[in-house]
Amino acid sequence: MDRFIEGTDRSQVTLFPDRLEDWIYEDNPVRIVDAFVDELDLKGLGFERAASAATGRPGYHPSVLLKLYIYGYLNRVQSSRRLEREAGRNVEVMWLTGRLVPDHKTIADFRKDNGPAIRAVCSQFVELCRRIGLLSVASVAIDGSKFKAVNNRDRNFTKAKMARRMKQIEESVERYLHQLDSADRQEPTAAIASRVDRLHDKTDKLREEMGRLKALEAEMLARPDEQISLTDPDARSMATSGRGSGVVGYNVQAAVETDHHLIVAHDVVQSGNDTSQLAPMAERAKEALKVDELDVVADRGYFSAEQILECSKTGVTPTLPKPQRSGSRKKGMFVKQDFRYLADEDAYICPAGEVLTWRYVTEEAGLVVSRYWTDACTSCALKGQCTTGKERRISRWEHEQLVEDMQRRLDETPEAMRQRRETVEHPFGTIKMRLGATHFLMKRLGNVKTEMALSVLAYNLTRVMNILGIRPLIQAMGA
Repeated sequence: MDRFIEGTDRSQVTLFPDRLEDWIYEDNPVRIVDAFVDELDLKGLGFERAASAATGRPGYHPSVLLKLYIYGYLNRVQSSRRLEREAGRNVEVMWLTGRLVPDHKTIADFRKDNGPAIRAVCSQFVELCRRIGLLSVASVAIDGSKFKAVNNRDRNFTKAKMARRMKQIEESVERYLHQLDSADRQEPTAAIASRVDRLHDKTDKLREEMGRLKALEAEMLARPDEQISLTDPDARSMATSGRGSGVVGYNVQAAVETDHHLIVAHDVVQSGNDTSQLAPMAERAKEALKVDELDVVADRGYFSAEQILECSKTGVTPTLPKPQRSGSRKKGMFVKQDFRYLADEDAYICPAGEVLTWRYVTEEAGLVVSRYWTDACTSCALKGQCTTGKERRISRWEHEQLVEDMQRRLDETPEAMRQRRETVEHPFGTIKMRLGATHFLMKRLGNVKTEMALSVLAYNLTRVMNILGIRPLIQAMGA
């Protein structure tokens, strides 16, 4: 006779505990959500209906819906319909909401109508982390990651995509017209007539599509970035690290402190590259940490002379590598790094030992630069390794010293790039896994920022629970 562990008979009458409290153990993370939201000044943060109206049907207190959303993002349940189901069957959610079961539209409207307030809640938790001493190091790593929007790639158009699509339609129309000419030369039959009708239908539909694309093209070209998305108008086509790949979505920026790996500042931008994000993200991190000086490490995608200068003016010390855009090194030729600058003489020494003297000041790409060269290049034995022109000219930005200081910091701390990778890339992986399909559920930039704030809050909550534990964190919240 087989012997197995047997379950309870479904028809057996049982006595469940009388209190929901008995189902939620003391170290359950749901208690953190409850304690955190109860400590917030929801009216001061700008939540709608934080104070009840004197007349009309009573509504749900914003704390109930906020707790529901935080719980959902902690447990990979972001959809309003799924949250509605959880409220009716999940004992933890019943305990959290007092057995209230808001309908999915009420839940969805709360997230849509309280975006700025929800984003402020994320900042409030960062402030809590600072108060309890988890953000004592004035050092952050900054990075960006692409997240998909609710917009299929086929419903996003750039100039190149539009041109390819129109060319495909023109080729299809041409092919169908040739088939029609071939059908006209054949003996008329019922099958040929049916085929001709089908070809006419296809060409008519393609001409309609061409007219629609031309109207979209005019609208697209009128926009500053010459790009249009039909499902989510704020989403943008962005290149990713994979060759020939890309997403239609948003660029999420994050500043992660290097000690406990908490996200202290984040933003969602529509720009596909990071070159203009270094100084703004550093400033956000300074405000969150409440410091006057900040060390920042980032990858080469953030390199921008203007951004580095802006950081130097605001007490931010950036450390990032300069991109090697020249192909001279691969060809075995000398690059600018092979020339040594003499600050006292304002001149360069070339690999052959010649002095490149200052000649004049000019402007290149909006930067003020000085030009240096020597007349000795024509007779130099190393000229073939240096330049194909008459002489080798070196340009120096007026604030080049900032870039040289940054390179020196990299040389002195070779582990900086490894630390950056270990600090800031892991939070993005965790958030994307928590989002499930790594894409947003809502449309428009403001709503997407709200979604990301909830994801960042869930990440930070999880991180702090792992660092401190449930009970110490609850005690810290009430301190």
